[in-house]
Amino acid sequence: MDDCKKKNKIWKRRIFDIIQIGNREDVPSRLFDILITVSILLNLFAIFFETFESSKPYSGILYLIELITVLFFTVEYILRLWTSDYLYPDKKPLHAAFCFLFSLTGLIDLISFLPFYLPFFFPAGTVAFRMFRIVRIFRLFQVNSRSDAFHVIGEVFRSKANQLASSVFIIFVIMMASSLCMYGLEHPVQPDVFKNAFSGLWWTVSTLTTVGYGDIYPITAAGQILGIFITFLGIGIVAIPTGIISAGFVEHYTKVQNAPDGDHEFDLQFIGVDITKNHPWVNRKVRNLSLIPGVILAVIYRNNDIIIPKGDVTICENDHLIIGSHKQKKDVNISLKEIYINQNHKWKDTLIRDLPISRQTLILMIKRDNQNLIPDGSVRIHCGDRILIYQKDKNSPL
Repeated sequence: MDDCKKKNKIWKRRIFDIIQIGNREDVPSRLFDILITVSILLNLFAIFFETFESSKPYSGILYLIELITVLFFTVEYILRLWTSDYLYPDKKPLHAAFCFLFSLTGLIDLISFLPFYLPFFFPAGTVAFRMFRIVRIFRLFQVNSRSDAFHVIGEVFRSKANQLASSVFIIFVIMMASSLCMYGLEHPVQPDVFKNAFSGLWWTVSTLTTVGYGDIYPITAAGQILGIFITFLGIGIVAIPTGIISAGFVEHYTKVQNAPDGDHEFDLQFIGVDITKNHPWVNRKVRNLSLIPGVILAVIYRNNDIIIPKGDVTICENDHLIIGSHKQKKDVNISLKEIYINQNHKWKDTLIRDLPISRQTLILMIKRDNQNLIPDGSVRIHCGDRILIYQKDKNSPL
């Protein structure tokens, strides 16, 4: 029975690795990425092509393509739900399933195939359900999430989030003010055109964006003067977010190009950490590791392969981690040390919270009987422990 459970657990873990975005070394996972991409493109092609009159003779083939791809999406979703406890290793299986179900990725995956089945139960809503099929295109972002281009775009938007939010807020205020002013000026003479403030908002959007559909326009002198002012204002105001994003791209690529030739150099110190079976970092993503400021995870060695520790990389059993620290300033001494606790050491049988250490010294890890413990204040130091500390100043109390 135990062997059966162990085999099932191994298979479950392997399925999880395959359906996640794969590394180049993992051929089945990379093939699955290609298969899911092709399925999405075929599905979207069927949806797109069926809108043409000439597609009627091929309606059976198009339906078959959609049926096969939707069944594939369904199986994939069930597998992701089943293996969600590996995606959220710190949660119980049922809780992990709920977390995936209500995550953005889980909702997109669900909506990508659910509208196909709903018309069988709610025939009246067939047209509305079919409109949701376009959500499937967003799954391409999941497959390409490791692309450098998407990474750069995300970094730029994150770095300029505050400026973009401010500019959008300014545009919103100007839109609301302009629509109310135009409604007040034009409604008395064009009650059928400027029926309400929303009509003025439609005119404001088309004017600020310099699109100018021409379906709604002012005829009073005051309204035309306001329209001229709003048109010129829109040229500058709407261009603000574009300028912010452009500046963000320039800053990012300038930083990348100048990084190797920078004026500042830092001395790095590295140590190796073996991830054993009971290590608390097993099955945790790099982004969720509780590394303190100044300490970095540099490289992951896994089965003779070198893995760059991006945020979505999962730490696995038997990994060998290279952890480093660097000096922020030349006059600050940052180092990592390992201390062995023998029978006569003054820290033996002492709680971490009671250790006589300064604020410049932090305990990172305790190695005990082939286990690596993440320390907190309630952990007691035992004889034979090896303590990894992060020390900033030269005058250590140790």
